[in-house]
Amino acid sequence: MDAPTILRSARREARLTLRELADRAGTSHATLSAYEHAAKTPTVDTFARVLRAAGYVLDGTLTRRIEADPRTGLARGDELAAVLELAAQFPARHDAELRAPVFGRD
Repeated sequence: MDAPTILRSARREARLTLRELADRAGTSHATLSAYEHAAKTPTVDTFARVLRAAGYVLDGTLTRRIEADPRTGLARGDELAAVLELAAQFPARHDAELRAPVFGRD
């Protein structure tokens, strides 16, 4: 969702007109309309202030998007799962004595 959509949705759900929300937020209805129509972009502080005036709080989570590796086509999570699956095929412990033939001895 983008800022104009969030602002418009918050205002409508709060059942406020542009003028009512603008008065509560300390801005003009023309500026608020410009934000809702993406003609202007509010600063983060202004965005949060307008949302608070509509009865909402700005609460977000920053999540890193994981891109696929161009060489393998796998996303990092898929790549990790494949590595763990491969690692599970190898024993975690080994015997103290080697049970394989020794090459190069007569």
